[in-house]
Amino acid sequence: MQNRQEKISQVVVTAVQMRDIEDRIFAAGMPVVALMEKVAGLIARRIQEIPPTPLIKQGYIFSNTTFLRGSPQAGGSRVGILVGPGHNGGDALVVARELYFRGYEVWIYSPFSKLKELTSQHLQYAQSLGIPIYQTIEQLPDSDLLIDGLFGFGLERNLTDPIASAINQLNELPVPIYSIDIPSGLHTDTGVVLGTAIRATHTFCLGLWKLAFFQDQALEYLGKAELIDFDIPLADVEAVLKDAPSIKRITPATALATLPLPRPPVTHKYKEGHLLLICGSRRYAGGAILTGLGARASGVGMLSIAVPESLKSLLVSHLPEALIVGCPETETGAIAQLQLPEKTDLSSFNAIACGPGLTRDATPIVQEVINSERPLILDADGLNILAQMGAIPTLKKRLAVTVLTPHTGEFQRLFPDVPDAKHDRVQAVREAAAQSKAIVLLKGARTAIANPQGAVWIVPESTPALARGGSGDVLTGLLGGLLAQAATKQIPVEDIVATAAWWHSQAGIIAAQERTELGVDAFTLTQYLIKVLSN
Repeated sequence: MQNRQEKISQVVVTAVQMRDIEDRIFAAGMPVVALMEKVAGLIARRIQEIPPTPLIKQGYIFSNTTFLRGSPQAGGSRVGILVGPGHNGGDALVVARELYFRGYEVWIYSPFSKLKELTSQHLQYAQSLGIPIYQTIEQLPDSDLLIDGLFGFGLERNLTDPIASAINQLNELPVPIYSIDIPSGLHTDTGVVLGTAIRATHTFCLGLWKLAFFQDQALEYLGKAELIDFDIPLADVEAVLKDAPSIKRITPATALATLPLPRPPVTHKYKEGHLLLICGSRRYAGGAILTGLGARASGVGMLSIAVPESLKSLLVSHLPEALIVGCPETETGAIAQLQLPEKTDLSSFNAIACGPGLTRDATPIVQEVINSERPLILDADGLNILAQMGAIPTLKKRLAVTVLTPHTGEFQRLFPDVPDAKHDRVQAVREAAAQSKAIVLLKGARTAIANPQGAVWIVPESTPALARGGSGDVLTGLLGGLLAQAATKQIPVEDIVATAAWWHSQAGIIAAQERTELGVDAFTLTQYLIKVLSN
């Protein structure tokens, strides 16, 4: 059972895929009405279980308890049900019925004249129970909670008046809104707002995660999201998805299983990976320190850091266990030439990470490492220099694995012909990886990683606390250390990249919980990386 739940929690589907999966279930004999009853029952139960939480809306902070007129069990809580014309509206009506029977005071908003047959039947029964039904927004009474069942997955057209105006008015109410499956008005795949959309405080995603839940632009509408697992057979999921490149959420279980732990009882430092960091300049010395600290947390067996000669003593003071390689520098304080120890060249390392703090004056250095045959991570100025060289033709010539870690601006410079990542980051990162033959990690509130074969991994949670200078440098070091270890243990590179991104995000989340979102600078972040593994 746990194995099935873990697999289901990883799956991410498009609207078309979800519809095909449901069609298989119904074709196998599952009645639509039975599934609706099951799903709505699970939602009704969750609504009763969710504890009151602070609600931030329209610039004010409320508490759910402010609006409760009494215990739901005593019949004191008033719930408004927003009903659309399709089966999402039917789900909402069954929830209305169940809450009504559990002692809630329920009213229904049903502004559509034409409903699907099953939805119409549920509305008729709700009316027979004496539940008030309203057709215009002006008629609606007060409520303590709204349940959004206006539109489900698969909506393609922009919403227009009068429903668009109604949604805008509902969003202004200082009450929580719980959306069923997806907030009404969001595109299921891209997360684009179709004219307007419900701003939910909580969303119950039904059956399988939809792609919109991992698009940055949708996050302010989703609120707290959770999956309602209604026992879709895994065989149906696999039958529909088998020929499509996978899109997966990174879960704690999969990330932790990918780490090079436990170590064998008999080993030595070179068996645990040797990483070369090439980073820093006189102007950006901190980038080298933060990247080194990220690498230290990875547990890599040997760490070498190439920096301008003038930074060597500074790096030694922060990372005494690392081999600090002082290199000749330009007049501007950038690395002019890699000067590795005697009998050492780039082939001596299991992985190379290059870019943080370099400045563009280090262009010859970046060209040199790109020409090497070692697994390579490029970040920051490494990416900017690559963009100047022409990312796609340059990377296609590489024989070894390349990992790129751009933010949105760097991504656009690297891949100007790829569709805007702000519109559909999953599709954008997939196309960039296919064109460049690199593994591309696109940073964001929901970091997305793609390999050249089209498979995508998504980090399902993060924190705005990571929107600080230097946070990306920490990720580069952490990823470099894991990649160097993976090279000695034959761990798939894509899994290592996804695990590093998850680990980095979790450290930020834990740090923000302890220190608030304002208290997580990049140096502090490095101190929370190991806490992720010990929690």
